[in-house]
Amino acid sequence: MSDMYLRMYTVHGVEVKDNRDQETLFKLTVSLNLDVWEYGVVGVRDARVMVAPESKDQFLQELDDNGISHYLDIDDVTRMLNEYDEEVSKWKQTRGRLLPFEDYPRYDEIDAYLEEIAAKYPDIVTLVNSGKSYEGRDIKYLKISTTNFTDTSKPIYFMDAMLHAREWVTTPVALYSIHRLVEELRDEDQDLLEDIDWIIMPLVNPDGYEYSHTDFRLWRRTRSFNPAVSTTCYGVDANRNFNVSHNTIGVSSNPCSDVYPGQVPFSEPETGYVRDVLHQYVDRIQVFLDIHSHGNLVLYGYGDTSLPPNVVDLHHVGEVIGAAIDVHKLPQAPLYRIGNSALVLYGSSGSAQDYGQHVGVPFSYTLELPGYGYSFSVPPRFITQINEETWYGIAASARVSVLYYKERYNYQQ
Repeated sequence: MSDMYLRMYTVHGVEVKDNRDQETLFKLTVSLNLDVWEYGVVGVRDARVMVAPESKDQFLQELDDNGISHYLDIDDVTRMLNEYDEEVSKWKQTRGRLLPFEDYPRYDEIDAYLEEIAAKYPDIVTLVNSGKSYEGRDIKYLKISTTNFTDTSKPIYFMDAMLHAREWVTTPVALYSIHRLVEELRDEDQDLLEDIDWIIMPLVNPDGYEYSHTDFRLWRRTRSFNPAVSTTCYGVDANRNFNVSHNTIGVSSNPCSDVYPGQVPFSEPETGYVRDVLHQYVDRIQVFLDIHSHGNLVLYGYGDTSLPPNVVDLHHVGEVIGAAIDVHKLPQAPLYRIGNSALVLYGSSGSAQDYGQHVGVPFSYTLELPGYGYSFSVPPRFITQINEETWYGIAASARVSVLYYKERYNYQQ
């Protein structure tokens, strides 16, 4: 489906007053194969759902029958996306050369930036090629360390971005984090490099990301093709493809659905590379931050509403992230909300966040960045703001993680 076929698609705001409304909404998204742009927060924020013209009447009737309030949010998705493209073009024309973290860079630009950083700063940066994506693109990450990862008294902070292809604003945050740790390390952040080792994987799903640039802006999934499953639908939801309660909650058996989890866990090479990092360094990874967009949320496991044994500490560090960002947020952005992903939003299974927690990372989170009402098409004029405010949250949680890690490390010794 290309963007031009979205001309008759509409986006509707849906008021979620309680968990029953949320459950009804999710059932409708599965049965009608709807595209949820924002699930909403019960009693706080409305959900936003994109609806195909052939499903619109049934969708709205079902909401009415269940007493769920709704309203038209966007009457023509294609026009909205075209206006967004025009704004991006005009914005770029008013600026000179942009650094990769100041823009929405393409795959080749991101790859070149990682190569450049590793070449310029070999004393602290190691470039690792995880392997090929389904379509053959290298998926790389940087290891940043003053001791080449040999000092086991230092915790590891692992962040990744772009499991979901349309969430463009996530990769600049990861690239900006590299910039702040390597190219522009400020005096107040020296401890972040001295006391912590970093693994940053800024583009987990390059095939889907490129497809969202060239063919379909709202593409979410990977781009794998399995004719035994479907001869027309490509990819799976990478954030439902991890081996933790796989294919149980918050998924669809329809291979065309945006929440299709794949036939088996780690069917996608891309999710396997995240798994491999987690397994290789699980004894030292103190924080795993899986960056998404949008919603101003810090979420933790588990997606079935069960809570990890360290949930009090888990919530505390999540609050540290949210509070540090909120100090620097724009007035129109809501305050960050922190909590269990199933209780704040909806039930899910097979997520990266849950898998990190499941294999033993003490603090495993989904970070949902701001959308400012633009959903996945955040205008590029907001990139710098999101980068900088999010960095404060990352830095704050990294410092707290050192304290927790020292306590954990000393206990083990």
